[in-house]
Amino acid sequence: MPWKIASEMSEKKLFVALASAKDSNMSDLCERFGISRPTGYKWVRRGSCDGDAGLIALSRRPHHSPRRTHARVEEAVVVLRRKHPAWGSRKIGQVLRNKNIVGVPADSTINEILRRHGLIEKHESEKHHAWIRFEHAAPNDLWQMDFKGHFALTDAIQRCHPLTILDDHSRFSLGIRACAYETHAVVREALMNIFRQYGMPLCILSDNGPPWGTAGGKSSYTALSAWLMQLGIHVSHGRPLHPQTQGKDERFHRTLKVEVLREHHFETYNQCQYAFDDWREIYNCERPHQALGMVTPVTRYKVSPRTFPEQLPVIEYGPDDLVRKVKDTGKIHYKGHQYWVGKAFRFQPIALRPTETDGVYDVYFCHQRVNTIDFRTNQSQENV
Repeated sequence: MPWKIASEMSEKKLFVALASAKDSNMSDLCERFGISRPTGYKWVRRGSCDGDAGLIALSRRPHHSPRRTHARVEEAVVVLRRKHPAWGSRKIGQVLRNKNIVGVPADSTINEILRRHGLIEKHESEKHHAWIRFEHAAPNDLWQMDFKGHFALTDAIQRCHPLTILDDHSRFSLGIRACAYETHAVVREALMNIFRQYGMPLCILSDNGPPWGTAGGKSSYTALSAWLMQLGIHVSHGRPLHPQTQGKDERFHRTLKVEVLREHHFETYNQCQYAFDDWREIYNCERPHQALGMVTPVTRYKVSPRTFPEQLPVIEYGPDDLVRKVKDTGKIHYKGHQYWVGKAFRFQPIALRPTETDGVYDVYFCHQRVNTIDFRTNQSQENV
């Protein structure tokens, strides 16, 4: 199944939002989105002049109505809530103000409108609570990646496993893929497409389960981890049994469930993908994010300058490193003894570097320290 089946409208809106960011590189963006520069400039010009209507050939509907009465504003509140049942008064108010609708009332008034129309359920509102938030300083410093819990398609035999990738700083959704399996090949294909369009991050955070980890196994690293390291991406795993380590992606999954999965039943993976793509555009470009001060994620995101190499770079180490090749067993030989490094690095060169403790060496694969070996006791300790 192809990864990129988002609607043309979603692609245009996302392109215009990214191209409108400060210091954006038009040539680079056009190449990533597979369009010519004249087409890119045309989209930006039409989007700037006419908003979304300028991106639709047959539609020129204005985005503001300065003479709307209070009754029409109330109707707009109700319509938006019914379209997005999980949105609260703050999001609805901000979206209406973003559309330059005159007379948008205070959030408390919007809440009363929703209550009056029977659009607030008490047990749902009681679920929400404040989160303690931390974010990385810049886009692409860290991406969070995980599979959301799988669900059955209507035939009750096939199951969809949504793969999500989220930028930590901006909460920008880099991709949601409807997957049939949770395998190395599936994740790698998805990441390659995302890397080609958005560039590569400095670090990727994932959980300890397959395909990026081997929870409960002798090593936390997998072939997928080694591939990411060879691309120059630092691989990090959350603490076992602590999903809050990936709190932003976990929160994103909750939003995906409430706003998409709870109200829909899908027959095919393509139907899932179309729904994910449509909602992703809303999430990135329209839906105000409370953790971002009610701006949208796309306003805080910039594509990464670290472009994806179609061929893996050659692994090189320094002249002072002790270089050994990892055997099929996941071990290396050194001075007549065997030491465990990890099967993820089979047939690849690793570097041994001395630590401040005599006889203890750190093991590096590419740029990342993956193990520590104590030659005094013939023991190794993985670094996660």
